[in-house]
Amino acid sequence: MKDLEIEKIIIKYIQQEANYSELKKLDLWLKDKTNNELFNHFVKTEYLIAINLGNYNLQKGKKAIRKKLDLQRRKRKVAIIKKMSLAASIVIVLSCSISLLIGDNSSLKNSLIETPIEIKVNKAILTLNNGEKINLDSNKKYSANNAAGNDKELLYLPKNETEKTVEKLAYNYLTIPRGSDFFVQLSDGTKIFLNSDSKIKYPVTFNEGKTRKVELLYGEAYFEVSPSSKHNGDSFTVLTKNQEVLVLGTHFNVKAYKEDRLVYTTLIEGTVKVNSGLNAILLAPNQQSRVSNDTKFIEVLNVDVSHEVAWVKGLFSFNNAPLKEIMKTLSRHYNVEVIFESEKIKKYKFTGILESKTALKEILKFFESISDENIKYSLNDNKIRIK
Repeated sequence: MKDLEIEKIIIKYIQQEANYSELKKLDLWLKDKTNNELFNHFVKTEYLIAINLGNYNLQKGKKAIRKKLDLQRRKRKVAIIKKMSLAASIVIVLSCSISLLIGDNSSLKNSLIETPIEIKVNKAILTLNNGEKINLDSNKKYSANNAAGNDKELLYLPKNETEKTVEKLAYNYLTIPRGSDFFVQLSDGTKIFLNSDSKIKYPVTFNEGKTRKVELLYGEAYFEVSPSSKHNGDSFTVLTKNQEVLVLGTHFNVKAYKEDRLVYTTLIEGTVKVNSGLNAILLAPNQQSRVSNDTKFIEVLNVDVSHEVAWVKGLFSFNNAPLKEIMKTLSRHYNVEVIFESEKIKKYKFTGILESKTALKEILKFFESISDENIKYSLNDNKIRIK
């Protein structure tokens, strides 16, 4: 078999798209032990596929192929395996629980171990209109003020049709600390996923005939907005410090962390209008606007939206990202402080997908093991030193 043909089959196998005939060819090709090393090399270097925190086991990979073959023989059709929704990302393969694609600064090592999971403790803080603060933790369920929730989510009841329009809306705040994430469903049915270190302001109910407004004070949030058609045409607006996003009903992501120079708005579906006060633009799906905190100028780019919203599905997705940016994300997620003792190390770039439940120490060990520059780390008192 020509190298190009087998490479295509390997790629289709990894993407879980190989048909019965292709799997049979791959299985036959792998029976020649001289091809095992070629298979490993292609998977891990040429195709930049998931290098795992442990010893990659070729035999398990072969068994997986044969298992698929058996399944397809029984069903007499191509097995349909549900793909991850991250369309442009590489799926986790070969019985892997953790995957990370390696960038330019890697010296590849093989390993597969049982990875311990660090359980995050969600301790969102709900601040009521009267200033009262409520810790939404796992000790007790919350049920009051038109809402019910626990340590993971907060659901507001729909407005009763008999309720009258009020002159002044009552606003609540949700503060999501570092090391946590949270879900809230507003009274209009809008769903909001809040990332670590975020804070949002929203009304307990909305007035009919008025724009539905919420404010992302800082942090990152993914919105699935209840469409205007369900609310007599009432539009939906998300405010941040430097922009306004006008929505008619759509899915989009807003990232506006305090320490970032830009505010990012990524549209998954529908249409939104981003207004910075300086100018306004309409975003189409798969586009991202970037508003400068300094100039208010709006830049629009075509992006891989699956990469941008991977965090909603419990994944970190890095695309040629400097280690400095990766560690900034991880520091929020694990609530740690990161100190670099070398400016050069900050610039090392990696591309990959990582499960958000991965133990932090395992991630650090991994970066330490793959670097040509011999990255070292220490972790004490919630401080990571990288040198």
